[in-house]
Amino acid sequence: MSLEMSNSNGGNGIQRAHDKREMLCLLKLLKKYQLKSTEELLCQEANVSAADLSAISETDVQKVLGAALGLSDGEREPPRSTSVETKQTAVTEANAAEALAKFIGDDSFDAQQHEQAYEDLRSFVEDSLDIYKHELSMVLYPILVQIYFKMLAIGQKEKARAFIEKYKSDLDGYYIEGLFNLLMLSKPEELLDNDLVVAMEMDKFVIRMSRDSHSLFKRHIQDRRQEVVADIVSKYLHFDTYEGMARNKLQCVATAGSHIGEAKRQDNKMRVYYGLLKEVDFQTLTTPAPAPEEEDDDPDAPDRPKKKKPKKDPLLSKKSKSDPNAPSIDRIPLPELKDSDKLLKLKALREASKRMALGRDQLPSAVFYTVLNSQQGVTCAEISEDSTMVACGFADSSIRIWSLTPAKLRTLKEADALRELDKESADINVRMLDDRSGETTRNFLGHTGPVYRCAFAPEMNLLLSCSEDSTIRLWSLLTWSCVVTYRGHVYPVWDVRFAPHGYYFVSCSYDKTARLWATDSNQALRVFVGHLSDVDCVQFHPNSNYVATGSSDRTVRLWDNMTGQSVRLMTGHKGSVSALAFSTCGRYLASGSIDSTIIIWDLSNGSLVTTLLRHTSTVTTITFSRDGTLLAAAGLDNNLTLWDFHKVTDDYISNHITVSHHQDENDEDVYLLRTFPSKNSPFVTLHFTRRNLLMCVGLFKS
Repeated sequence: MSLEMSNSNGGNGIQRAHDKREMLCLLKLLKKYQLKSTEELLCQEANVSAADLSAISETDVQKVLGAALGLSDGEREPPRSTSVETKQTAVTEANAAEALAKFIGDDSFDAQQHEQAYEDLRSFVEDSLDIYKHELSMVLYPILVQIYFKMLAIGQKEKARAFIEKYKSDLDGYYIEGLFNLLMLSKPEELLDNDLVVAMEMDKFVIRMSRDSHSLFKRHIQDRRQEVVADIVSKYLHFDTYEGMARNKLQCVATAGSHIGEAKRQDNKMRVYYGLLKEVDFQTLTTPAPAPEEEDDDPDAPDRPKKKKPKKDPLLSKKSKSDPNAPSIDRIPLPELKDSDKLLKLKALREASKRMALGRDQLPSAVFYTVLNSQQGVTCAEISEDSTMVACGFADSSIRIWSLTPAKLRTLKEADALRELDKESADINVRMLDDRSGETTRNFLGHTGPVYRCAFAPEMNLLLSCSEDSTIRLWSLLTWSCVVTYRGHVYPVWDVRFAPHGYYFVSCSYDKTARLWATDSNQALRVFVGHLSDVDCVQFHPNSNYVATGSSDRTVRLWDNMTGQSVRLMTGHKGSVSALAFSTCGRYLASGSIDSTIIIWDLSNGSLVTTLLRHTSTVTTITFSRDGTLLAAAGLDNNLTLWDFHKVTDDYISNHITVSHHQDENDEDVYLLRTFPSKNSPFVTLHFTRRNLLMCVGLFKS
């Protein structure tokens, strides 16, 4: 019995030694790839010393890795590595063959039968009554594409190409780009990596259709016994039917165009708190505490003049009304206002009181900053909230900050000098800065790829930047150095934005996700997943509770920061979404696209308000005036357009008597106020100052 126990204990000891060796090899691997924080935490928890690590060689690490992968000793040797590659390739090909079998459906696939079925469907749509024809024609594109996938999956490349070329003229123009990308596919395996293919495989293509149109379509499939079309419809199409008259051509086109068809009504049912948060009562912050009252009827001094009570500032005495559509102030945790933040808000409020009222008869003045002689190429530009600084990102991975006022960009004093300052003084923020260090421009270096976006913090003491190197950097505008590098995205980061209330920021990337961050955490708080292609642009809602994203899948989504869920899905763009802007009231969202259109959305129900058509190229930047009456947009066509947003909302509210799928397209000339062309400079960004002066930044193209 004792012998058995000793053997058992000896076995446990051997197992523990083996586990420790694996742990040391893992730590050695972490050290090799410079994952310092993970290495330190693991060393601390496993109670491993540096001496233990030094005893592990590179050969030990390779052996442990080989054992984990299930390889023999011979396979672990470098000369035999080709056998491993052969195994992995065989597994990949087997997976690809299995995935491609899903596209074909069954072994008895007949390309001629599928083409004839599509021809019959096309004839049925053409022969339909005009009132139903436009809705029925929406089924042609997804069925055409699915038949093409099946032909390509069985290796009939030329037949698949000829099929697309024969019938593509029947489709709307905004589908041609997608078809052109599909024609670039040359091998069946390439189907598995294409965004459009994956999108239509993951989510059914949504078609909004009246119940009468849908009944006609079903009757056609049943009468003609088109099992081929019926099979594709059941697997890849979803019909969102409604009661009432069928939509006309304009109404069908208005919300079509995305990779997944139209948005379902169910996608926009959740309530959105689009109202603004209640502002701070500045009167209580700025009014000094009342002095102890003295009796007016003092017998010793009957003739003493009565003290006048301090007058209340009428600007500060206005109390903001509580918005019934606003979220509660504690719905998401917001940072407490510091004294310096309160002073900044007070300054902004006083400046806003001098704001010029804009309208159809009073257009804003515009100033255009042109970047000249930029050999590196300007990739982005951003103006600070108080309009005192402009930041530009360049293709050579550098960032440059300019001062737009006579005040120079100064840095903090040395630590010894800071200790001598009186922390209670009112101008402590000014005293902290060294006048001798003032410069008109400063550079930031740290990224290893083109910088795609810069964003100033509301307090104007921090700057965010994102880059092709898949990182986000936080820069201090007091020490003029990088404070934090955020890593989470695994592909280039296209856009990054600060929340209007500070502390939080959001980013989006080529990895098809958007992420919510806090400045004091190196891990993302939320990961927003749902887009079917890369997310190109993001924007915070004015109340900081929501984030809007625009994607190459041609959709716009609204995400709830508290739950991480998508609460709005809006379709209508015919190209990648390139710019977003919320109205000052928080109810409306404007989006611009590479299809040269601007669409206004109503966030209360996710419906399309109107489409603004005037630009001839990509709309790169959109912004609202500070009073919310004008919408300014600009793009690569070298034109700045001003739109009467007040009239847009008035017309929408007064005529909003039908559901969104009956929304008519408005005449854009009714809302267009003015177009300002630049000589030869595409616009990079637009910004309204607190007094409603419009500032523009562009790059001169020689």
